[in-house]
Parts: sequence; C-alpha cells; structure tokens
Amino acid sequence: MELSDISKQLLNAKREKNITFTDIARQLGRDEVWVAALFYGQATCSDDEECRKLSHILSINFSAEQIHQLKHSSYKGLLIPSFPPTDPLLYRFHEILLQFGVPMKEIIHEKFGDGIMSAVDFTVKIDKDETIKEAPRVNINMSGKFLPYKRW
Repeated sequence: MELSDISKQLLNAKREKNITFTDIARQLGRDEVWVAALFYGQATCSDDEECRKLSHILSINFSAEQIHQLKHSSYKGLLIPSFPPTDPLLYRFHEILLQFGVPMKEIIHEKFGDGIMSAVDFTVKIDKDETIKEAPRVNINMSGKFLPYKRW
C-alpha cells in the first residue's frame, strides 16, 4: 500500500502519542472510521479550524501545503493496489460480497425498489460484541442513503 507523506506523518504521530482513532475522533467530534479514512487520504477536513484541532491533538505543525492536502479531495479507492485484496481481513470483505452481495442487493430492492445505496451519503460504525467471551464478534453497521434509479 502506497501512503502519501501526510498519511505517514499522521500515522506516525498517532503511534508516537499512543492514541487510537477513537481518541482522536472524540476530540475532533467525528466518528473513528471517518478519522481513519482521513489519515489514509480517503476523507478531508472541512476547514482550517478542523486542521488546527487535528494539529493540536497530534502535536504537529502543519504547513500550508499540508493543510491544503487535508482539506482537498484526493483520489478515492487507490489504497488497495490489487483486487481481490491480499490482506486477509480485506479479503473477507471481498468474500462477503461474493457470497452475500447478490442476496443483499435483492433484499434492498425488495424493500426500497430499484436503486443503489450511496457511498457518498454514507456512515459506517464498527463495534465489538463480547457477549460470547470465547469468540468476540465484529459488528459492522453500514448506513447509506438510498438512491432510486431515474426513469425517463
């Protein structure tokens, strides 16, 4: 995976301060997944103030160029260089789509009609369920705006 210089700097500062994406998210008033996406260049800060908050949290003095990078959209989806992914966890998401993608699509169509789930107007929440101590569960909740296909 090729990371930008700003991504490397953000991740290094996070590691050096020994803080989590959740810690940073709480201080920024954002979600942990959004913060991780920001660090990997898949999301952008909304304004200079958000960049200043991040700078304070990580004890980094961003240059004007770095602030520009944090506020302006990069090319999305370039983190995974090959498809299917070779990382075991990322491959499981690919495997889930192979096995359950069409069934999930059909259920969405039954409930909403013909259309898609937005990945722009979208949130994802990841939780740890330790109800069964021997086998903790990963809970992933994806919420995307439904966009019906236009008929003309």
